[in-house]
Amino acid sequence: MVLRESPFPNRPLRGLHRLAQALLFPSYWAVDGLLDLRETTAEKQQRQQQCCVCYPLRVLFLGSALLLLFILTLPAALLGLLLWLPLQAARRPFAYKYTQLAHQPAAWELPGKGQALSFISANVCLLPSGLAKWSNLGQTQQRAEILGHRLTQGEARAGPRDGATRYGATAASVVIEMPAGERGAGQISASFPPGVDFLCLQEVFDQRAATRLCRRLSPVYRHILYDVGVYGLQGCRAPKVFNSGLFLASRHPLLAAQYHCYPNGAGEDALSAKGLLCVQVQLGMAQGQRIVGYLNCTHLHAPAGDGLEQTHGIFQKYRDPCRVGPRQDQPWAIGTMLSYLRIHEKAVSTPEDLKWTLEREGGRQTYLEGPILQDGSPDPSAPRSPWAGRRVDYILHRERPHPSLATTVETFSFITQLADCSDHVAVGLRLLVTPAPQ
Repeated sequence: MVLRESPFPNRPLRGLHRLAQALLFPSYWAVDGLLDLRETTAEKQQRQQQCCVCYPLRVLFLGSALLLLFILTLPAALLGLLLWLPLQAARRPFAYKYTQLAHQPAAWELPGKGQALSFISANVCLLPSGLAKWSNLGQTQQRAEILGHRLTQGEARAGPRDGATRYGATAASVVIEMPAGERGAGQISASFPPGVDFLCLQEVFDQRAATRLCRRLSPVYRHILYDVGVYGLQGCRAPKVFNSGLFLASRHPLLAAQYHCYPNGAGEDALSAKGLLCVQVQLGMAQGQRIVGYLNCTHLHAPAGDGLEQTHGIFQKYRDPCRVGPRQDQPWAIGTMLSYLRIHEKAVSTPEDLKWTLEREGGRQTYLEGPILQDGSPDPSAPRSPWAGRRVDYILHRERPHPSLATTVETFSFITQLADCSDHVAVGLRLLVTPAPQ
């Protein structure tokens, strides 16, 4: 699919879509504000420390004002909805942002030296603030600014700190089609590495948060795909209120992109257009021809039956560097689902603190969610020692023999830098691609 910036083919349709969004926004903002009255653990602790007793009055008066606003703006919202729904038939399922940068990635040409490629995958829980409260988060717009800063902080280690305070299951995966190679070791890191080539985010559902991320990331990443998915009655069986939540940023040129909606969303997932984002990337040149790679990003539902996905056929086609077999990981692998209530209760205040804690088995038992059964109870068959936690975030690469290239997984990382503003541990992969021995 051609990568034009706007998801709409012409200006009149873009203008009508903006008008529809303007009519819908006041009612949307009022409903989000009502849901946002729910307190997170961090907000409750802050109120108790300040001995503030006005919370019930705040809920009463602010809630009443927001409810009145919703009622008053509802007619305009209904008109906006009637305009918005048919426009989705003309909308391409993603928006694209291109930024011309002074510094571009070093050209990779073959025959020649190898190329190291770095990938990051992170579930960032950027739902509207009221819905994010159910994950003990909130303040979505502020978190989007902080996330954007931290995701690029590796580019300038000496830069100023963001000064952010603490904020307080789904499965996410990135699939890379690359030739075969050997597996490397893992590590726990408190910060993102510099020079990340591809950044794949999940749960970027809030459009204003996506815009903030684009603004923060575009000075580093020339190519960004966001607002991925379909809305309304297009493409999927059930009406869609939210997009897929997928967000992809690349230093390398994106040649083409496609999105495929999953037709069988269940529960709350039925309201979002979860699916598969496939992109074609130019990595370099070889004797006048492009070196092309394929990157697939998806976000799956992680129901209570934790072990069900461990026997999926995808693991027969793609290699998970952390995996030994079904429900058996490498000794250095850890879980990626944080027990967010415990993080606030125990006051793990910095990514460095959490890194130090997760390096110890007792810390992993405290701050990582463990495997569970279909009814939500702990899985008694899960190994208790060494404790690893529940790993639902993956980066997979395809083992496919290639006549001229070989790959080596240099490092797999579990990154805690977003742990105070998300409910997942980010994961990273550094893959070395070299000419194969003749």
